[in-house]
Amino acid sequence: MKKEKLMAVPFLYGTLLSLAIIWGYQLEKYDHLELTNVRAFIMWLILSVIIGTLVTISYKLLDKKKVQNSFHIRQHWSYSDTKFFKRIWLILILCQIPVLLAVFPGFFCYDAQDEVNEVLTRVFTTHHPLLHVLLLGGAVAFGHKLTGSYNAGIALYIVFQMVVVDAIFAGLLTYLRRKEVRKSVLVIFTMFFGFFPTVVMYVLCSCKDGLFSAFLVLTIAFLFQLQDDLEAFTSSRRTKICFVLSAALMMLFRHNGFYAYLVMIPFMLIIYKKNLKKLVVMFIAPVLVYMVLSAAMSSLLHADDSENQEMLTVPIQQIARAYTYNSEEFTDEDMAVLTKYLSEDALSLYTPRVSDLLKSQFDNEAYAADSASFWRLWLKLFRKYPVTYINAWFMTSYGMWYPGAVINVYQGNTMFTFTYTDSSYFAYEVELPGERHSFIPVIDAFYRKLSIERFQQNMPVVSLLFSPAFYFWLYMYVACYYARNRRLKACTPLLLMLLVWLTVLLGPTYLVRYAVYLWFGLPLLLMIDARGKQALQRSNP
Repeated sequence: MKKEKLMAVPFLYGTLLSLAIIWGYQLEKYDHLELTNVRAFIMWLILSVIIGTLVTISYKLLDKKKVQNSFHIRQHWSYSDTKFFKRIWLILILCQIPVLLAVFPGFFCYDAQDEVNEVLTRVFTTHHPLLHVLLLGGAVAFGHKLTGSYNAGIALYIVFQMVVVDAIFAGLLTYLRRKEVRKSVLVIFTMFFGFFPTVVMYVLCSCKDGLFSAFLVLTIAFLFQLQDDLEAFTSSRRTKICFVLSAALMMLFRHNGFYAYLVMIPFMLIIYKKNLKKLVVMFIAPVLVYMVLSAAMSSLLHADDSENQEMLTVPIQQIARAYTYNSEEFTDEDMAVLTKYLSEDALSLYTPRVSDLLKSQFDNEAYAADSASFWRLWLKLFRKYPVTYINAWFMTSYGMWYPGAVINVYQGNTMFTFTYTDSSYFAYEVELPGERHSFIPVIDAFYRKLSIERFQQNMPVVSLLFSPAFYFWLYMYVACYYARNRRLKACTPLLLMLLVWLTVLLGPTYLVRYAVYLWFGLPLLLMIDARGKQALQRSNP
């Protein structure tokens, strides 16, 4: 018997998206929410109905399209798949090489100098993932020792990353080919991965987010493969080993990947409870690999692990905002506790959209000696200023859920070769000891314009393609479609991406680098779509 669709789901989606639009607009314009604004409330109701109705109509059109389309899944890898994989891999590399030459030696930015200095000085911390520190710093040091040029070392790392990430892209497209996705779609995705600026920026960027995002997407693709054919997946030792390595590398390249994966495990064990014996070791193994390798690297490198401010970004920002707007209401006792962790000079560095400067002044030793006082003060201030706390948190995260946000969180900050003014969409930088030597200046100028001007962010519709929030709501749109059809389980592998996205909301600010996996993972949506067509045909013979 066919289950009745959950018709309220599209309107739930419309309600949440319209709320994100209204609140995001207020945060962008006023730096705070206007919860008592009656006009905003009415607009929210109207938008909710409009978006909910449009989503309902679009879902009905999708239903008809899915019933009409024939579909077949070819599970086994063939020689033609290998040829296709190699061809796409080469095409992607060739597409991106001109950009690499234009921005040579590559985008060496976002803490790159700090990571390389750890290797050069042999003084390590766990602030940055040690695997990435060793890869980046080792490549730069090796290239310099071999050629006398730091640029050569930077380029060596960038080329290594490009080869790895493009191989993962090629693997995703090969899997879609095995699903017999249309050739035109494969061509579009090949062009997207090869040319779309946001993708290319992070393929050619030294920051850890490129490799992290690639392995996150690969791990999710393995989960879809598991969902497609559990027996074939579990009977292949090679596939299971690849999954474990992919998940472990994802965690090793970003700490929040570990927390997200850890939360995902219980859900997976519940979903696959009938096959627990086959899967429990496989799901837990990446965590063990991550913990063993992290502990080994930390011990061998004598890495300092005393920093706490990354985990305390949101609480620090909330307390600082409460102080900034209500300092006259702080008692002497409050100030005595607060200044143990943050001096008044440090508190003056508070900026609503980014906590980097403020958290860098946080006294980790004081927190290690007495964390209880910090949390008692945090709770006391929360009771007095709950809306201030909400504003503080939303101001560092709304760019992840408001599609109209202009990413300019570093406005006024001076880098090595420029000062952020209109936009901080991308760092566009070669930090010392590297130096930019462009071989194709016109492409270099284009990427500079995209990075630090509002060029694409001011263009209607086009700006959405550069917005992390737009892609988040696209994934949610697809998930809600399956929820409406009572088939949300088909989206289970995307749970890991959602959990990573939730950890980003607790981060220091909203930058594209923290959500670039939303771009990298677009082919995953077709993996859900493929399963949807197959299941729909089985239920509608």
